[in-house]
Amino acid sequence: MNTANKLTMFRVVLIPVFIIIIYAGFTGFEYAALAVFIIACLTDFADGFIARKYDQTTDFGKFMDPVADKVLTVAALSVFVEWGKMPAWALLIVVTREFAVTALRLVAADSGRVIAAGKSGKVKTAATMVCICVMFFRIPEFADIVCIVIILAATVYSGIEYFIKNRDCISLVRK
Repeated sequence: MNTANKLTMFRVVLIPVFIIIIYAGFTGFEYAALAVFIIACLTDFADGFIARKYDQTTDFGKFMDPVADKVLTVAALSVFVEWGKMPAWALLIVVTREFAVTALRLVAADSGRVIAAGKSGKVKTAATMVCICVMFFRIPEFADIVCIVIILAATVYSGIEYFIKNRDCISLVRK
């Protein structure tokens, strides 16, 4: 397994660590969870950089990297729903987009095609990760709302773009 893929797998391992810290509830748990979340986010940027710079791009990485991102961000957003910082319907929009894009990738994979993360998907992931970090702080409700709007706008835009750019895959389902 190459370095980029190892970083992706490390991010996957950090997800349950993040959740355990959230529910441990010790003094300062929010900061510890935020630190783990930031480390996981940094591995996302590092594995992408390493994969491109050192030509370590693999089909495994193209598939697993976005899955790790999805699980990490949905875990954090679920915590915000539980804390009352985010409405459940907003999380549902995010999760629906993630399932839809994953389904599109699976249909493409069935025909031997791998859909790598597009630019808008990368912007969506970065914007979501930054907004999650901001929402961990005890900020005014207005700032949470701004973050939620940014997350939803990036999510919806990138989801629509994935389907437009890969609409030929949709015709594969009809066959």
